[in-house]
Amino acid sequence: MSAAAEAGSGRWPSLSVLGLAMLLPSLGTSIANVALPTLAAYFDVPMAGAQWIVISYLLAMTSFIVGAGRLGDQLGKSRMLSAGIAVFAVASAAAAISPSLPFLVAARIAQGAGAAVLMALSIAMVGDIVPPHKTGTAMGWLGTISAAGTALGPSLGGLLLATVGWHAIFLLLALLGGVAWVLQRAFPSDSVPQASVGSYDGTGMVLLAASLAAVSAGATLCGKVPVQLVLGLAVLALLGLAGFVLHELRTSVPLVQLGLLKQPKVSSGLYSMMAISAVVMTTLVVGPFYLTEHLHLTPGQTGLVMSLGPVIAALAGAPAGKLVDSIGASRVLFVGLGTALAGSVLMGILPQRLGLTGYAASLALITLGYAVFQAANTTRLMHNVDKAHRGVTSALLGLSRNLGLIGGASVMGAVYAAGPAIALPWTLATDHSGLAVVFLVAAAVVATALAASFIAKD
Repeated sequence: MSAAAEAGSGRWPSLSVLGLAMLLPSLGTSIANVALPTLAAYFDVPMAGAQWIVISYLLAMTSFIVGAGRLGDQLGKSRMLSAGIAVFAVASAAAAISPSLPFLVAARIAQGAGAAVLMALSIAMVGDIVPPHKTGTAMGWLGTISAAGTALGPSLGGLLLATVGWHAIFLLLALLGGVAWVLQRAFPSDSVPQASVGSYDGTGMVLLAASLAAVSAGATLCGKVPVQLVLGLAVLALLGLAGFVLHELRTSVPLVQLGLLKQPKVSSGLYSMMAISAVVMTTLVVGPFYLTEHLHLTPGQTGLVMSLGPVIAALAGAPAGKLVDSIGASRVLFVGLGTALAGSVLMGILPQRLGLTGYAASLALITLGYAVFQAANTTRLMHNVDKAHRGVTSALLGLSRNLGLIGGASVMGAVYAAGPAIALPWTLATDHSGLAVVFLVAAAVVATALAASFIAKD
């Protein structure tokens, strides 16, 4: 019997829709990357221009996710999920027929907005479908689906690109979105909304979205544009965030109940998600450079090694969820963070001694720890907020993950590049200095997450 079926008799149709809703955003993130060179040639634009096909999607998803979660809490999660799926599907179809790069980027922005709704509400709705003692199993299964989508995206996109063309990549997303929209009828109707659209905190939404867009754009464009522009984006982000906090403290219907962040389990859970996501992204950004430049692997071999992480995360998700239901979320959370910490420490040591074997073993520990942590952390967070705030809490969790991924791609990449200039006593060769330094930092980041979670323990 599948993990989803075990989560509750008769709940399979609804959980299937949530699984598909988790799959779509992860596929949307990874499936288009492989087509960037083809799209650059098709639209006759430089690679820097084609990269906005990916950047625009990530910016939209990161900027709108909290607002989407709040709308779900106010207007009904099932209702909003249906709307998000529809937006994602229509935007995907528009992307497939794009006549120009600006049109495609606009479609990807709309697609990212729809993906934000799916990410925010898929996790939040689990508590409405399964009993508390089966929540961990359901969360682990959804984590497996998300990891599988990330792992499947590049290979599936490459296959479609080689056999049909780039249009098919977005047509597939539109088709899957259409199937999800039909299947979402399995959900029961929402109860009477808590608030009307008129009470929605639009000002807070604009301030937060602008701040997050500035943070994401600054991190993504760092090193590609003049430093003055990056500094300007940083100032804009800080001003927007300050304005958002002041507005939330004064408004009667805030977008985010700031009191949620005062709860130790919530704040530590969000920080831990951001921290470990940054470390996972570090493996994805640093890995290809290290494997090709220092271990001298071919691109094909590098791809196989890099696929190890998502495969392990996909395989570990459901068992981790069952473990959460068996022994409790807090215990499993510490196991996950401890495993990721051990993997980060070993990644700075083993590859220079054992080569590819040491790298693969360390990567396996990091991603295993991430999968175990994610199932436990999500379950613990959802158990510690009331039903009225599950949408925005799930959205904050997704936001933390996205910010961690962005930070891992930008900051940790710069740390890796600076590694050879830093002398470390255990570094046997300068070829390995970058890896040793960046994963020393990664280990410190995971250690702070472990400490924060321990302080907030039951």
